Amino acid sequence: MMGDSLIIEDGINVQAIVLKGQQATLETSHAVPAPAKGEVLIRPTRMGVCATDLELCKGYMGFNGVLGHEFVGVVEEAADAKGKKWVGKRVVGSINCVCGKCDMCKAGLSTHCRNRTVLGIQDRDGAFAERFTLPAINLYEVPDNLDDDQAVFTEPLAAAYQILQQLTIEGRPYITVLGDGRLGLLCAQVMSQLNATVRCVGKHPDKLERCEKWGVKHRLLADVGLRQDQDIVVDCTGSASGFTTAMAMVRPRGTIVMKTTVAVTEQTEPIDLSPLVINEINVVGSRCGPFAAALDALSSEKIDVLSLISRRMRLSDGVEALRTASKPGVVKVLLEP
Repeated sequence: MMGDSLIIEDGINVQAIVLKGQQATLETSHAVPAPAKGEVLIRPTRMGVCATDLELCKGYMGFNGVLGHEFVGVVEEAADAKGKKWVGKRVVGSINCVCGKCDMCKAGLSTHCRNRTVLGIQDRDGAFAERFTLPAINLYEVPDNLDDDQAVFTEPLAAAYQILQQLTIEGRPYITVLGDGRLGLLCAQVMSQLNATVRCVGKHPDKLERCEKWGVKHRLLADVGLRQDQDIVVDCTGSASGFTTAMAMVRPRGTIVMKTTVAVTEQTEPIDLSPLVINEINVVGSRCGPFAAALDALSSEKIDVLSLISRRMRLSDGVEALRTASKPGVVKVLLEP
């Protein structure tokens, strides 16, 4: 257990899942953060465990602090007038906290802000706590017709919709979403909205069977021939080996969309990148996406997220939730306060 002193604000003992040196622990006496200028204080009502959280625990980004970036919650306090209108509202929020002044921000590329902090990922405590802070400018109000179980998927679904903003779809391309985990199954649903032939390829029949409900074609990786015949491959494997498989699937001058981020260790196998040159393959990195599009899709029931929920656990069981999320057959683990 980290910390021996009991920190109380307004009679509340704050719990948080804190990562320090690749060791996640439950801290029962975490200090209630004070919102800085332009920020608000949020009480999360639902949180989602993401593959990125698991990679952070392996050393990805060298992050230390409170984990968590997928959330829905209620704004309790505002530091100043910028956040006053949000008090009492149920919100989700984009995870990149930006300066608004650097060359990237001025060029309209604020998600690549030179000075950004990222909720629960880079230099900013995250949402796996009973209270956390976020800039008011990052917030989006949750429609009344969405419950917390749906709204908590806004951030990963927005990441899936980012692909549509990055690709130009011509003809009726063959698209493979590689990976049957949390993000892969969301991307498969989003990509199936295109004028394209879409399939989801993975290693777990119990995960892939959800595609039946959505009318999305699906195959086991072991049953797929690697014939370099796909126009677009979206790598959602969460594995360093996924990129090698994607290169074996995509056609010459095709496109690989990279959604995978992994911690690189001494055991990580080197990747032969020569196929990128030989076959003139386009590689598109894809990260955060449009929250408005994700909320609209959830509100209009275009995307099924409830079928992805495997377990609901308490924040106090957050360390065990991280272990559970990494087990075979588990798609999405949600945390409640």
